[in-house]
Amino acid sequence: MKKNLYVISGATGMTGSELSHQLLKDDNIVVGFDNFFASSIDTVKDLVGRDDFIFFEYDINNAEHMAAVADKVKSLKGSYSGRLIFINCAAVVHTKHFYEVEHTFQTNVISMKTFLEMAIELGADTYINCSTSEVYSMQSWNANGGVRESDFLVMATAEHSQRTSYAVGKLLTEFFMKDAVDKGKIKGCSIRFANVYSKHERFADHIIPHIINNLLEKPEVTLLENSKVNKRTFLHNIDSCRAVMELIESPEALDGTVYNVATEEEISIVDLVKLIAKKMGMDDVKIKFEGYRKSDPERRLLNTDKIRTRTHWKPVVTLEEGLEMCVKSIER
Repeated sequence: MKKNLYVISGATGMTGSELSHQLLKDDNIVVGFDNFFASSIDTVKDLVGRDDFIFFEYDINNAEHMAAVADKVKSLKGSYSGRLIFINCAAVVHTKHFYEVEHTFQTNVISMKTFLEMAIELGADTYINCSTSEVYSMQSWNANGGVRESDFLVMATAEHSQRTSYAVGKLLTEFFMKDAVDKGKIKGCSIRFANVYSKHERFADHIIPHIINNLLEKPEVTLLENSKVNKRTFLHNIDSCRAVMELIESPEALDGTVYNVATEEEISIVDLVKLIAKKMGMDDVKIKFEGYRKSDPERRLLNTDKIRTRTHWKPVVTLEEGLEMCVKSIER
């Protein structure tokens, strides 16, 4: 008899794949699915074929696929003694896709709600909704330790950029989550992750793999004009995974509210290029600046006091250590 049954959308993505690995170490069952929008089976290939890891190449937007997932969950009743837990990691990711309003709305809003309703219908104990720090939009930092979950938002609108459609959609999912918990239908919460990265990630439009891919060709990196001033923090997927697990094991935290999950290691994008180049053995790197992205905040710094107070979570992977993992993974 296994401990808990976890149902994970986006199971081959950065957080979903790490969750699958970690949860299976603790005698659980994982039912995962992904359509490989920004990932591949490679992140969980060592798990495929195991009796406790049931994987489907399914799309969260496909009703037949989701019905099949529900049937599989029903069939596993009696195979575990503990909780049924849903974790929604599926999303249309990367900034260039944020401008596709219909696409982001369908996946990030409609399908999140459908997945939540499935969890409730199947009698799930807990639902974790992976949101995004993009919801902070144009007020993404302050000088008092970063933006808090309770801060009022200042958002760019359609008058400024279609990019914010992604943030608005994710923000709406947080309302669905809170509403379901407040009505006693399920326990759960939303998590605003800030710039998750992973040694497995090869989706070149994300900044860290973009820099690495550029440097693999020659000692030159092309960045947007915004990068002359932009600073960011970066969260390793080991730490994003740990945050999900800590929240699941903290009953008082599953109150439907939102939790920031980020590090405090802020770095300029220009210095990030230099740091990665150094780890790849390059001292002299040329940086070219081309193009400009509207409504792109110069900084994004999150306050994480809330999750640190309500759980035992804190980041354990430094940026230096995480980048070492990324570089070593491409050297193999």
